[in-house]
Amino acid sequence: QVQLIESGGGLVQAGGSLRLSCAASGRTLSRYAMGWFRQAPGKEREFVAAIDRNGEITYYADSVKGRFTISRDNAKNTVYLQMNSLKPEDTAVYYCAANLAVITTLEKQYDYWGQGTQVTVSS
Repeated sequence: QVQLIESGGGLVQAGGSLRLSCAASGRTLSRYAMGWFRQAPGKEREFVAAIDRNGEITYYADSVKGRFTISRDNAKNTVYLQMNSLKPEDTAVYYCAANLAVITTLEKQYDYWGQGTQVTVSS
């Protein structure tokens, strides 16, 4: 089993940047494909970005493509989400997730989840 802890959230003005981190413990992160999801108030959780075990393949939601970058450092057991050109509609709780299978955008295929970190973008 792997434990995931997100950090790096906060309040930022529109157009600003934040970098989220997801630190893993308990198991080597390199065993897992990783994803970032988010949930805005009153909405369902949605896919944001995903990365394969080696960091060679990435997927992005259309809404963040070109603004967000997912990356990983397996030596540090950490996954990152660099968020640039933030918009008020990016406001949400952001979750990282891990799965032992291949890279996927499907929430139900992720086995482990962090507690989330709040990102608030003011206009």
